[in-house]
Amino acid sequence: METEKTEILIIGGGIAGCIAAISLIDTYQVTLLDKLPEPTERIGESLAPASQRILKQLDLLEGLENQVGTLYQKNMGMQSYWGNDQVHLVDDLRNPDGFVKNLDRQAFETYLRKTAEARGVRCLWGSKLHSSSYENARWQVQLMASETSLSTSTISASFVIDASGRQSHFARSLGIKRQVEDRLVACWVTLPNTKTNTMSTISASENGWWYSAVIPGNKRVVAFHTDADLVAKSELKTTASFLELAKGNPVMWSLLGEHENAIAFKGTVAANSTKLEQVAGQQWVALGDAALSFDPLSSQGMYNAMAGAMQLQALLVQYGFTETLQKIHTEQTENIWQHYLRHKGIFYQAETRWKESAFWKRRFETDHCD
Repeated sequence: METEKTEILIIGGGIAGCIAAISLIDTYQVTLLDKLPEPTERIGESLAPASQRILKQLDLLEGLENQVGTLYQKNMGMQSYWGNDQVHLVDDLRNPDGFVKNLDRQAFETYLRKTAEARGVRCLWGSKLHSSSYENARWQVQLMASETSLSTSTISASFVIDASGRQSHFARSLGIKRQVEDRLVACWVTLPNTKTNTMSTISASENGWWYSAVIPGNKRVVAFHTDADLVAKSELKTTASFLELAKGNPVMWSLLGEHENAIAFKGTVAANSTKLEQVAGQQWVALGDAALSFDPLSSQGMYNAMAGAMQLQALLVQYGFTETLQKIHTEQTENIWQHYLRHKGIFYQAETRWKESAFWKRRFETDHCD
């Protein structure tokens, strides 16, 4: 079996992996793989204004701007029902970086993949990590075609970037565990948008919090966030059970109630805060959600993935595949994590209406869960 050589192998073709590949291709030979042949529909659409600086730096902004209305739409701001029953408006009118962009996440990831390919990144879609070993100062990574267990190949890489999301497949294969802060999950649906007000909405409730945003295609996303053990699994599996939960939140029910027959239930996904216990090692690092996964309340997941990729690019150019890079990447990641935890605590503790309910009580405590 022939072994293909590359300088940098990136495992995971999501936002972190694609931005890393695009930023590194002018300096290194880069191979990018993902187990999915093409991106799938997923929740997570708010692109922070500061992300535009990175997109501009990588010559990606113009291509994105040309697809306004299909790939993204401007978000004028947020309506927040948090801390009390009165609506609080937060807008980006004075933000020097402009507005939040509400993305069609699937279309955005497709755009990044196509750009990576066009700029010379070797892309292997539909390939997943099977196993790896470190030999003669290189990683020997065995891949398997996602559709079949029969077809395997080997890539020899000088450096590996694990950008495989919360599953952190490469790091996990090395026996590295994750530190878990909470049990948050997100249950979500899509439906037609018929409201003229296209601001996003966040609304706290006794057992968690709700979020809604309008995305391209005149669609609306509505999500409920709670701890996995606080709501019966059967309540997070169907449109009917989702609507039953929404009836307890008048703000969300006003968006959902008139569209009962047009709601598409999308499922429940992990949304908890987790950190890989080791984010760098011998000629490898973890990036994006593979290193740190954030609570959606922060709206920082996509931006962190992009900013982390750019930080890593700068480190690789300056220090190469050295222990110095490992050390600095580890320190930077830890600083981001501590800053994130502080701000997450402050935001959750601003909601005091249900201090004795399990969901909120946990967020007033600082203990980690197992």
